[in-house]
Amino acid sequence: MNILNYLGNCRTIGVSGHIRPDGDCVGSCLGMALFLKKCLPEARVDVFLGDFAAALHKNMFGTEMIREDYETDVEHYDAFFCLDCEVSRLGDAGPYFRNAGLKVNIDHHVSNVCGCGDLNYIVPEASSACELVYDVITGNAEFTGYAEPAPCGSVPAVNGMPDAQIAQDLYIGMVTDTGVFMYSNTSRKTMEIAGKLIDYGFDYPAIIREVFYEKTYTQQQILGRALLESIRILDGRCLFSVLGRKTMMFYQATSADLEGVAAQLLLTEGIDCAMLLCELKPMSYKISLRSNGAVDVAKVAQQFGGGGHVRAAGCTVNAQWRDIVNQLTKEIEKQLEASALS
Repeated sequence: MNILNYLGNCRTIGVSGHIRPDGDCVGSCLGMALFLKKCLPEARVDVFLGDFAAALHKNMFGTEMIREDYETDVEHYDAFFCLDCEVSRLGDAGPYFRNAGLKVNIDHHVSNVCGCGDLNYIVPEASSACELVYDVITGNAEFTGYAEPAPCGSVPAVNGMPDAQIAQDLYIGMVTDTGVFMYSNTSRKTMEIAGKLIDYGFDYPAIIREVFYEKTYTQQQILGRALLESIRILDGRCLFSVLGRKTMMFYQATSADLEGVAAQLLLTEGIDCAMLLCELKPMSYKISLRSNGAVDVAKVAQQFGGGGHVRAAGCTVNAQWRDIVNQLTKEIEKQLEASALS
């Protein structure tokens, strides 16, 4: 059943993704929000995205709906969408989701097994949350869970296809989560959807250059520092780098400036797994893990309360960075040894 069949009477709708949102998270949230506003023009649609980097996603539409402060005068949303994560990673938006009349969870992370909503569309094989939002928008999603459809006659009679702005948001999210369709999560379906999206006529070569490849001077400095101070371990098969608070403050960098750094570390000859540790506060580090497939970094991250995909995952750990590296290394080494024996 089309998602609109459940939303006919909704007057307040919330949309949110995981804390420290990446391109796929932002693209899926804004694409979904624009679709909901298009189909339900009388409804209020709020998007909650903390740590939103406007400069990083300058090509996206719908940013005016973002409430970065997580404050709202809505006591209970009629419906709330949790995108690209499960409820435990919604941060301050979590209570809004839990108290909503209708809870919808759309995610592609393997760590999200069953979903946390009344309606769930969880497909770990999908390239991105944006790919799944496209399915939802076009009426091709197969939801699990149960919710009462809206009363007959309240479903909006509108075209459920994307428009150019929605298409551009979704395309940006797909580009960032697939590494410009280079990662192994790219499927034939992914490419078919991407082709349908670019038919809407936006300048996709410029978007790829500006969103994925173009970096600010600060980002380039941080990348250079991370590469310069990186260390090879596990017989040269793993590379890690640590960015302390003093370094981040010196370059006036934020967590958004770390986008792509871990992936760049992985692009080193002979490296199967890369780790980037960024100090958030004393004794607390955000860890980004990347792999070429030899290591399932999602399993590594799950050992420390995080999650993600086989080749890209993350977590936050409270400890000294040396202890964190030692613990992560043990989990990575186990997988490398098991792979050598198989």
